[in-house]
Amino acid sequence: MSVECRVVSIGTLSRNPFRGEREPVRAAHATTVLVRDGATSILVDPGLPAEVVAARLDEQAGLKPVQIDAVFLTTFRPVHRRGLALFEKAAWLMHEVEIQAVRAHLDELIARQEEGGDDARLRSVLQEERRLLDRLRPAEDRLSRHVHLFPLAGATPGSAGLLLESTGFTTVITGDAVATREYFQAGRVHEQVFDLAAAQSSLSDILEVADEIVPGHDNVFRVLGR
Repeated sequence: MSVECRVVSIGTLSRNPFRGEREPVRAAHATTVLVRDGATSILVDPGLPAEVVAARLDEQAGLKPVQIDAVFLTTFRPVHRRGLALFEKAAWLMHEVEIQAVRAHLDELIARQEEGGDDARLRSVLQEERRLLDRLRPAEDRLSRHVHLFPLAGATPGSAGLLLESTGFTTVITGDAVATREYFQAGRVHEQVFDLAAAQSSLSDILEVADEIVPGHDNVFRVLGR
C-alpha cells in the first residue's frame, strides 16, 4: 500500500515579493497536510485556528480530530501550529533539534523576565509557550513505514520536513525550507531564515530527491524534469 498525501488547507505568506508585495497584506498560515500510511494518520502543520482546521479536515478527508494519530510540526513558528490544541488525543511530534533550540531560547527569555522583567503578560505568554513545548516529543527517523523525518535546517535551527516514499516516487513536505512554488522556481530561500547557508543547502537536498513538493505556504506541485 502506498502512502497518501492530501492538502487539507493551502497556506499563504503575509506578503509575497513575487507579487510585488512589500508590506504584509494578509495573515500568514502554513499549509496543512494529511498523510495516511496504512492505518496511520499524520497531520502536518495545523496552521489555521482550531475550528477552521476541524472544518477543513472534515471537508477534505472526512476525518474528525480524534482520528488523527500524530501531529507533526515542521517548526515551532506560531503560524504552523495555531490549531494544535484541537488534537489533544494525538501524539505531538517535532524534530529533536528544533525542540532543543526552542527550549534554550524560551528558557533564556523566561530567565530574563524572572531576573528583572516587569511585563507580567509577556511572562505568562512565555510560560505558556514552554508548557506547550513540553508536550512535544522528538520525532523518530521513521514516523511510519513510508514516512521519514527529513531534517531541513536553515529556516529555523531544527526545522524539518517529511519524506514520503511511494514506488518510484518521492514527495517532500518541506515546511519553510520551500516557502512557495515561486521561491523554488527562482532557486531562492525565504528572506527570514535563521541560517542562510544551511537553508540553501536544505533547498539543494530537496531538489536532489523530490518528485513532488508540498511547500510551507503554497499548494503541492511537481518538480519539472523528474
